[in-house]
Amino acid sequence: MNGTYLEIDGRPALRFERSLPHPPDEVWRAITDPAEIRDWFPAAVDYEPRVGARMSFRFDDPDAPPTEGEVTELDPPRLFAFDWGEEQLRFELEPAGDGCRLLFTHFLSERIQAARDAAGWEMCLAELDRLLAGEAAEAPGIGATPAWRELYDKYVAAGLPSGAEVPGL
Repeated sequence: MNGTYLEIDGRPALRFERSLPHPPDEVWRAITDPAEIRDWFPAAVDYEPRVGARMSFRFDDPDAPPTEGEVTELDPPRLFAFDWGEEQLRFELEPAGDGCRLLFTHFLSERIQAARDAAGWEMCLAELDRLLAGEAAEAPGIGATPAWRELYDKYVAAGLPSGAEVPGL
């Protein structure tokens, strides 16, 4: 578990920091190219890489409606931020040795999402690691997998706010 809960300017957020043995350009492609995003992110993403561009997010779950967003910051290969519905995701990369450091912040719409979303992002970031390593992706899932449930229980035990509805349960 490497997600932390914090409040930034009074807004609930999750932050993940990862040291990756891959150069920033390679990680940048994985977090910004829609074809690669699909292998680790919880939705298919369609957008143009420019500030102000509209984004659309489509989920595999037929009960999950598509979501809209907008690119809010773009500074290749350092910063990618966008609105996702009422929330914001921010990916920051900086060189570190032969690899890079990824700082990922998810600004939540409600505190009670923290444990649920931390467990989900933990699984998605594990998929990002697999993608970068050239391994076959596994379906990250959210609430219906035993691996997610174990992470969720650990985040709840660590004191992250909880209580949000869990899709698939």
